[in-house]
Amino acid sequence: MAGAFSLREVLAAFRACVTERREVLLGPYLCGWQGLIRFLHSLGAVFSFISKDAVAKVQIMESYCGGEQRERYVSLQSMVEYELASGLVDIQKRSGRPDSGCRTVLRLHRALRWLQLFLEGLRTGGEDSRTSVICADSYNASLAAYHPWVIRKAAAVAFCTLPSRNAFLEIMNVGTPEEAVAMLGEALPYICDVYSITQELFAQHKLLDLP
Repeated sequence: MAGAFSLREVLAAFRACVTERREVLLGPYLCGWQGLIRFLHSLGAVFSFISKDAVAKVQIMESYCGGEQRERYVSLQSMVEYELASGLVDIQKRSGRPDSGCRTVLRLHRALRWLQLFLEGLRTGGEDSRTSVICADSYNASLAAYHPWVIRKAAAVAFCTLPSRNAFLEIMNVGTPEEAVAMLGEALPYICDVYSITQELFAQHKLLDLP
């Protein structure tokens, strides 16, 4: 996952995620996440508590997508159908077996919501908007509910060290801040679409609270 973050690559990956049948393809989804992880890494150790977990979850999913049952892991929908039918998902409490794809994607799904809200806040904010506030508000509206107090406290302190909004927009590697804002406007609807389809699918199968 080395290399500089490119918003353009993330846009291309999430654009390729959703099929005409509204299925989410796991290959492009994981590519999009690799790009988002590079974004987190470019911010330094501040977000390591999220990026380390995301790296581990992406690696788990890559092993499923390249494993013996790879044809079952082409899309999110085929994965959910296969794992539920095969009894691979721990619904009530965790067993000693490896994490299911459903549980793994759920963790990425929750983090994607935070990133979606944060990037939208950067896009719509003014030049003098405080990124620490944007980030904290996004975190509190998404991931915070799933983190213990110690991590929430550490996150609050870390957010105070974030660079300016323009510095964030430069990290996007697409040109001027104005160009970065324009590309965020293009990319976020695709990310939002993937999030919404996943949310609906997991709600339908009662998978949103997997242990």
